[in-house]
Amino acid sequence: MNDFLLIKPTGEYAYEIADYRSEFLKAGDSMDGCGSLRFIHDPMDFIKKCIDYESPETLPAGRVIATQFMFVRRSDNRVVGMIQVRHYFNDYLEKYAGHIGYSIRPGERGRGYAKQMLASVLPFCREIGIERLLITCNEDNVKSEKTIIANGGVYESTVYEPNEKINLKRFWIALTQEEK
Repeated sequence: MNDFLLIKPTGEYAYEIADYRSEFLKAGDSMDGCGSLRFIHDPMDFIKKCIDYESPETLPAGRVIATQFMFVRRSDNRVVGMIQVRHYFNDYLEKYAGHIGYSIRPGERGRGYAKQMLASVLPFCREIGIERLLITCNEDNVKSEKTIIANGGVYESTVYEPNEKINLKRFWIALTQEEK
C-alpha cells in the first residue's frame, strides 16, 4: 500500500491520464469511476471537468458534487486506477450507482489494487460526512463483489438498471463505529 498515492488528477499526470483512457478504449472496456474521461480526448479538459464537479458554483445541472481520484503507483508514476466519490445522491445514484465508482486499468488487474484503492478512499468518505456508503457492481462481476466485501460491504439487494439492461448488486459499507 505504501507504493501507492491516492491523488486528484493534475496536469503533471496528463500523459498517464491519456494512456489510461487509451488502454480502456483499446480493450473495449467500461471506465467506471472515471467521470467523463471516456468522452474527453484532452486530459487537461478532463482535469478541468473534475475540478468543476467539486464546487456547487461550477457543477453542471442535474449532477452531484463528486471528487475524482487517481490511484498512482509511486515507483513508476503509473495511474493504475481511478475512483470517484459522489458526495450525495440524485435519484439515479440512489437507485443504481451509489457513492463510489472505480476501475483498474485492464493491464493491471488481478493484483489486489482495487481492494487497496477502495480501502484508501474510505477515510475521505468519512471526512466528507458519509456514514453509510452505497456501492454497486454488475451482478456477474465477481472480482468487484469480492473487493467490496473485503472492505466491509454488506449485500442489500439486486436491482435492474433499465438503460444498460443489467442487474446491479447493491452493497453498504458502514463508515461509523455505531454501524460496524
